[in-house]
Amino acid sequence: MSRGKDGSNKTMILRIWHGWTAPENADIYENLLKTEIFPGIEAKNIPGYQSIQLLRRNAGNEVEFITMMGFDSLQAVKDFVGEDYEKAYVPEKARAVLSRFDERSQHYEVRETLDY
Repeated sequence: MSRGKDGSNKTMILRIWHGWTAPENADIYENLLKTEIFPGIEAKNIPGYQSIQLLRRNAGNEVEFITMMGFDSLQAVKDFVGEDYEKAYVPEKARAVLSRFDERSQHYEVRETLDY
């Protein structure tokens, strides 16, 4: 359990996914995420969808991206992607600029979050 700002316990499932692009596609992909894919996910109004974070790093001859999505429960994740909740959500526009990506997402129960 993590704690809400009011000190109450709060359940969170963190969905983690990795994708890689060629360096020349990295800015294109990041812009696609920020302007189309993330707003499209938010527009679905999924009950229990809490947050999304984007990480990026240069990794030699490619650029790695990680998305971390927060949900209230595994049911909320299923409401997002369906019963096969580990299946990656990768729209066609993203597939066009990614060189490779995880076919399956990993899900973790957040046990503690400390914000300072």
